[in-house]
Amino acid sequence: MALGVVALGLSAAVAPQPLFAQEPAERGVAAILRGLDKVNGHHTDVEIQVGGSAEIYGLIVTLRECRYPVSNPTGDAYAYLTIRDPLSGEVFFDGWMIASSPALSALDHARYDVWAIRCNSSAGEGS
Repeated sequence: MALGVVALGLSAAVAPQPLFAQEPAERGVAAILRGLDKVNGHHTDVEIQVGGSAEIYGLIVTLRECRYPVSNPTGDAYAYLTIRDPLSGEVFFDGWMIASSPALSALDHARYDVWAIRCNSSAGEGS
């Protein structure tokens, strides 16, 4: 019985805490994305406005949203992308890509790769 009381006392004293604190984020107006043709090794950087689309190596990439940490605007980007085939409309990717962890949520395509580089807080901000 005494052991049960001690165990209960410990669990009450150690309240669960969140593992990660959420960092405030700002919304960008555009994102810089990088495309890679894995066959010939060519790459290109493209700026896409939020709500806009661009063709990257024959894939249509639509940017729904781009967010970045308030404390480190150039340090990371979180871009919500939809990547599809322009002819068939087949969706190859639909979700968040994280610039600092491109393999966490990546495009699964045999020839091409696309990933987020950063968000821009104003259109045409440059690289």
